[in-house]
Amino acid sequence: MRLLPPTADANARRLLIGRSLRAAADGFVSVILPAYLLALGLDAFEVGVLSSATLLGSAVLTLVTGFIIGRFGHRGPLLAAAGLMVFTGLGFAGQQSFWPLLLVGFVGTLNPSGGDVSVFLPIEQSLLAQSVADQDRTALFARYSLAGSLLGALGTLVAAVPDLAAAWLGLAPLVAMQGLFVLYAAIGLLSAWVYRGISEPAHHERPKVQPLGPSRGIVYRMAALFSIDAFSGGLLVQSLLVLWLFQRFGVSVTLAASVFFWTGILSALSMLAAVPIARRIGLVRTMVFTHLPSNFCLVAIPFVSDLGVVIALLLLRSLLSQMDVPTRNSYVMAVVTPPERPAAASVTSVPRSLASAIGPLIAGSLFTVSTFGWPLLLGGLLKSGYDVALLLMFRHIRPPEEQAHARTPSGTTSASPESSSSTRTTRRNPASSRWS
Repeated sequence: MRLLPPTADANARRLLIGRSLRAAADGFVSVILPAYLLALGLDAFEVGVLSSATLLGSAVLTLVTGFIIGRFGHRGPLLAAAGLMVFTGLGFAGQQSFWPLLLVGFVGTLNPSGGDVSVFLPIEQSLLAQSVADQDRTALFARYSLAGSLLGALGTLVAAVPDLAAAWLGLAPLVAMQGLFVLYAAIGLLSAWVYRGISEPAHHERPKVQPLGPSRGIVYRMAALFSIDAFSGGLLVQSLLVLWLFQRFGVSVTLAASVFFWTGILSALSMLAAVPIARRIGLVRTMVFTHLPSNFCLVAIPFVSDLGVVIALLLLRSLLSQMDVPTRNSYVMAVVTPPERPAAASVTSVPRSLASAIGPLIAGSLFTVSTFGWPLLLGGLLKSGYDVALLLMFRHIRPPEEQAHARTPSGTTSASPESSSSTRTTRRNPASSRWS
C-alpha cells in the first residue's frame, strides 16, 4: 500500500506526520491523565470536570476556525496551535492545584479521548481536502486516521513509564508522570517544526473561503446528528474508560496502557478496510453498518463482571467503531462546495466538541456513585440511535465519486481532478430537490 494516494501533494505528507506526532502524545496523556489527577488528590467527579473543560475549550477555539483560515491560511493557525500544545504540556507539568489545571485544560490542547477533537482537526481537514483529487479523498482521510490510530496506540505504551520508573529506578510515579507532560510539550515543538514546511499560495491567490451558503442545510443537519454521536462518545472518552477500569477491576496503569495499545492497533487495522468497503457500499452505509455492531458491545460491557470478557468486548468494539471516522470526514468535505469547506469543517466540529464536553462531566458523576458502567450503556444506546438516523436522513445524498460511479457502466470514473472539481458546484445546486 502506498503511503499516500497518487494525487496527494507534499502538504498531505506533512499533515500526516503532524497527526502522527500528536496522536502519540494524546495516546499516553489520555491514559495517565486520570492516574495523575487521582495522585494529586482529585476525585472522579473532578477528573470528569477537567476532561469536560479540555473538550469545551477546544470547541470554543474551533468556533472561529473558519474565519481564521480565511484570514490567515492554514500554516499560521497550525503553528499557533502547536505553540498552545507546548503551553499545555508545561502547564500540567508545573501545576498541581485543581483550578490552575482547569484553566490550562480549558485554553490548551489536552485530549482525554484518545482521538483528535482539538483545534487542529478542522484546520487539517480543510487543507487535506485541498491536497488530493476527489477519487483519492477518502483514501487520504483513511490514511490520516490510520496514522493517528497507530501512533496513538504506540503512545499508550509510553503511559507505562511511571510504573517502570518506580520499579527500576525508584522514581516517584508522580514525578515520572510530570515528565511525560514535558514530553507532550516537546512533541508540540516538533509538530511546529513540521508545520513550518506547509506551502500555501500568496494571500491573493488562495482559494476563496466563504461562509456556508448552498450547503448550509445539509451541514446543519449533519452537525446536529454528529453532536448526538459526540455526546455519546464523551460519556466514554478513553481517560474515563481507564478510570472505570481502575475503579471496577483495580487494573494497573500498565495493564490499562496495554489494553488501549491493542484497541488502537485494531482501530488502525480496521481503517484499512474502510476505503474498499466505502467504494463498494458507499460512505454513509459504511459509517452505519460498521458502527452499529460496535455499539452493541458497549451496551453489553456494563453487565459483564469478568475482566477478560470486558477486555475482549473492548477489543471487538475497537475493530469496528472507527471505520466511520475517515468516511465521515471525507463525506463532509465531499458534499459541500470547495469554498465552504473550512466553514463546514468548523460547523461540524464545534457542536461535536461542545456535545462531547458535556459527556465526561456526567460520566464522572455517575462513576462517583456507581461502578456499574452506566455511561457505557447510555453511550451505546445513543450511538445506535444516531446510526439509524444518519442512514435514514443521508442515504440518498451521495458524494461526487459515488455519483460518477453510478453513471459509469464499468463502475469506474475517468474524471480528472480538475474536471471533478469544476463540476462539484453544479452537483450541489441548492435548487435541486436532492439538497432540500
